[in-house]
Amino acid sequence: MEMKLLLVAIILFSSLWVTGCSGNTFNAGKDTAVVSKNEFPPSIPGVVKVNNTKHEMVAGGYKWEREQGSETQVVQTDAASPYQIGEDFKAITLEQNQKITIEIEENPELVVYLWNKDGREKEITLNENQITAPASKGRYIFEVLAKWTNGEVSYTFVAEVK
Repeated sequence: MEMKLLLVAIILFSSLWVTGCSGNTFNAGKDTAVVSKNEFPPSIPGVVKVNNTKHEMVAGGYKWEREQGSETQVVQTDAASPYQIGEDFKAITLEQNQKITIEIEENPELVVYLWNKDGREKEITLNENQITAPASKGRYIFEVLAKWTNGEVSYTFVAEVK
């Protein structure tokens, strides 16, 4: 009899332990869109808009932090440089001095850089989330560094000025 009681206790304890440590959560009728907003690290798309046409930027390296109880969880990636990403990227065709609007969810702080093979060439002036295409013809690789309170993402897009 003691053996059966011990066996039942072990099975019950094991079941509770496996269930408690599974990492699965139960959403009890919650909308999945709300749950995905808590995704970590978050996946936040970025686009540039030219003449009311949206073009998706490519996300590169990122760093995100969040508090988990008394600890801070940090996720950081290393990616190819914007120049390397841009080498094989299809360019957006632009006219000289054309306006380019940058749109990223949750309105992060933005800094835009022009890249060449040696790295960041210069910071580009940003005015109300818009930059102006260069006046000279050519292929240009841009990095948009978006910063939120708990993280940052580097986005890349390529422009071909005709």
